[in-house]
Amino acid sequence: MASLLVTRLPDVVYLCGFTGSNAVLAVTAKHARLYTDGRYTAQAKQEAQGVRVVIAKRSALEQALTGLVNAGAASVHFDGDATSVALLRTMHETLAKHKKKSPPRFLKPLKHSLVAELRMMKDAEEIACMQAAADLGSRLFDHILAFIHPGVTEVEVAARLEYAARKAGAEAMSFPTIVASGLRSAMPHGTASTARIPRRGFVTLDFGVILSGYCSDMTRTVHVGKATLRERKAYEAVREAQEQGLKAVKAGVKCLLIDRACRSVLKKHKLDKYFTHSTGHGVGLEIHEPPRLARQQETRLTEGMVVTIEPGVYLPGYFGIRIEDTVSVTSAGANILTKATKAWIEL
Repeated sequence: MASLLVTRLPDVVYLCGFTGSNAVLAVTAKHARLYTDGRYTAQAKQEAQGVRVVIAKRSALEQALTGLVNAGAASVHFDGDATSVALLRTMHETLAKHKKKSPPRFLKPLKHSLVAELRMMKDAEEIACMQAAADLGSRLFDHILAFIHPGVTEVEVAARLEYAARKAGAEAMSFPTIVASGLRSAMPHGTASTARIPRRGFVTLDFGVILSGYCSDMTRTVHVGKATLRERKAYEAVREAQEQGLKAVKAGVKCLLIDRACRSVLKKHKLDKYFTHSTGHGVGLEIHEPPRLARQQETRLTEGMVVTIEPGVYLPGYFGIRIEDTVSVTSAGANILTKATKAWIEL
């Protein structure tokens, strides 16, 4: 009898709904058991669906593996990409206690994560959750524009945005909010700092919220003060690249072609060498999920996938610009979830 041991918490959430910080799911053809600890007795009873809850008296992982051995499992499959060295050592030590002398033959890492592949395709309920999160993100962008002015620190802008998000019902931010202004806008992941918004220059805002467990993700870049012609042209080039990326999205299209569509526009404007990251990634229960939209990525988009399209250009010592939408993939094209304007904004 083959079995599956699920240790990644987002995968556990996806499969049975339990959101606690300590959980292992053991699955066989006959049963599915969720192992957690006494802190989550009430929560597991309330959240977990389709599984039998076991409150472990020792390590949840050890007890889950012991349960599979006692149930007569001939092998245990696990997600090799999501299993740490420490977890694998614990699994080997647990098997040794049960006189399993050949753990490499008993423990079988999966070549591809079964749960990750399932999670790539969102159903209508999941997309509705992500649409709600994206709608909140768009409203937050409109809200925060009034607080962006010279002299205010980036962390103050981020704090106001995050406070408004929590007041509006967000469970958390999807990731540390990025507010990168002036010369710092040339840092693709310029997490908000104590730097003050300059009298003139770009301000990049990259943020997301979590609603019903699902993430949103969006980036908008605005300008404070009077922009130069070079800055305006660079912004329009990024916006054109992003629009072409969106137009290329469709079920059946390879991910590398979406990336190529964005880069070809930036190449036309002689800005492609300043685009230093991939064009996008999947979004769901986690902010970064498969697939990746990048060079050499042969994965084909499938209806129900939710991905970002986020080209940017970053000129160290000058400025940076990024525009990002989250979209769901359909047979007709991209359904854009993030509705906030991408028009030029000069504050």
